[in-house]
Amino acid sequence: MLIPGFKKDQPAKVEYLDGHFRLLSRGSHVICAISGKSIDLDSLHYWSVEKQEPYASAYEAEIAYSREQEAKKDNA
Repeated sequence: MLIPGFKKDQPAKVEYLDGHFRLLSRGSHVICAISGKSIDLDSLHYWSVEKQEPYASAYEAEIAYSREQEAKKDNA
C-alpha cells in the first residue's frame, strides 16, 4: 500500500522483525539482497531477521540460507 506523499522510486528503510517489519523511513520498496530486484512493500514476504535483509521470493531466501550454511561449514 502506497501512502500519499511517498515517491515511487524511493527505497524504504526497514527493520525486519519476526513475522512483520517496521518502516524506519518512507519509501515504496526495498532491494533484494540476492538478486538486486526491487520489491514493493506490499509484496515483501521474505526476509532475514538475523541478517536484516529482504528477499524477492522464496528462491532468493533459499539461496541466502544455503550460502549461510556453507559459510558456517567453512568456518567450523
